[in-house]
Amino acid sequence: MTESSQFPPLIPLHPDSSLKALKLSQMDKLSTETLLASLVPPLEGCLKTRPNGTILDGHHRVYILRQRGVDVDSLPRDVVIKDLE
Repeated sequence: MTESSQFPPLIPLHPDSSLKALKLSQMDKLSTETLLASLVPPLEGCLKTRPNGTILDGHHRVYILRQRGVDVDSLPRDVVIKDLE
């Protein structure tokens, strides 16, 4: 999947109520551009998901971006396929 429109919508792994308030406060101080840039693969800490769109890394940043009206479902991501071995 190279085209961002081919990605499924992002699905939080945990409910929003489990997000840490301090971390959300810190993320909210960052610009939208900074948050978006921090999620781009292959950077460390980039947006990581399962093939179905379940978020593995980037929960707090995605939450803040959604609150700002950003279409997070179209963001590029590192798709991690679960090792079945």
